[in-house]
This record gives sequence, structure tokens and C-alpha cells, in this order.
Amino acid sequence: MPTVQVTDLADGDFLLDVREDDEWRAGHAAGALHIPMSEFVARYGELTEAAPQDGQVNVICRSGGRSAQVTMYLVQQGVDAANVDGGMGAWAAAGRPVVDDEGKPGQVV
Repeated sequence: MPTVQVTDLADGDFLLDVREDDEWRAGHAAGALHIPMSEFVARYGELTEAAPQDGQVNVICRSGGRSAQVTMYLVQQGVDAANVDGGMGAWAAAGRPVVDDEGKPGQVV
């Protein structure tokens, strides 16, 4: 499965967060698209509208399990996708900003 390290992501790289709503509200990467894994198939069109046509979709969850499943689905659909290794835990540990719904500092739950 294609995987990317948090440290290899540049500002502005497309990020898809597949965590549930409560996790998202507590803290997420600014600018990420949020589609919970539990709603992903039904809301797939939102991804196709938002994702860059020529860029990679970097999929993230809390630790990497759910995002790995979504990444595999996307790859099967022909999408250039990669699982973010270590998820939001690795994101926060790398010092990347985590914000809540109001743009204030958030936390990974």
C-alpha cells in the first residue's frame, strides 16, 4: 500500500481526514477535507470534487488503520492515494499544527 511519512508532506498537500466527527472537532490539520470513514462511500463525490486532478490524496486517521482501508479503496478506484503513516498521532508528534473547528489549538483524541 502506498504510504507517506508526515515529515514528507509539504504545506498545501491534499489531506483527507477519515476520522469520526468527535475526533475531527477535537483537533485536525487545517485545510484537510473531512469525510468520516463510516460515511465515505456515500460521500465519495465530495472527494472527487475537492481533490486535485494531478495530485496525491493523502489519507489520515488517528493512527493509520482506518486511513489504510480508505487508501486501499481509493487505489482500487484508480486514485493516486497514500496512507499517512502514524496518522494524526504522528502529525502532532512532528509538531504539525492541530486546530479545532474554530481554528484554535486542538488536540488529537
